Amino acid sequence: MAAEPSRDGADAIQAAWRRELPGVPVESIGVVTRIWWAAKIFGDERRRLLAGQGVDVATLDLLSTLRRSGPPYRMSPGELAEACMVTRGAITQRVERAAGAGLVERTTVGSGYHARAVTLTGEGRALLDRVVADLLAAEDRLIGHLAPDRREQLACLLRELLAGLDAPGWMGQVGD
Repeated sequence: MAAEPSRDGADAIQAAWRRELPGVPVESIGVVTRIWWAAKIFGDERRRLLAGQGVDVATLDLLSTLRRSGPPYRMSPGELAEACMVTRGAITQRVERAAGAGLVERTTVGSGYHARAVTLTGEGRALLDRVVADLLAAEDRLIGHLAPDRREQLACLLRELLAGLDAPGWMGQVGD
């Protein structure tokens, strides 16, 4: 078992509030503050890497959602909005930008209003595959100091935390 890390700033904040507001529960500081700090580090790294690749978080979310849908990498705008957990208007804007860059194309499947679809292009797939490989390698480096069993333990604890918060079953990207 790995040695416990030395005390940090969250411990100091918690101790100060315990001293200043005796009787007020301060235990959440040890969890929530560290989650915020980690999220900031992960988010900053993700934004830096995406900026270097010329991709924003919203485009990554759109392209990733299409890619994860499997061949033929096509979804209706409504399906995309639901999967990305954004409004149809937001999806329209994302599709506009991505189509302008040649990353997706608007297609039709059959006829009628519901026949509209968005399809990932070869260029979009190649870009996304590069970005995701780089992003996952960077994220792996960020958690590389944790042993594999500790990574799994942390993933389970975070899953339990989110389940207890009645959080929706997120499938999209987090980053803004």
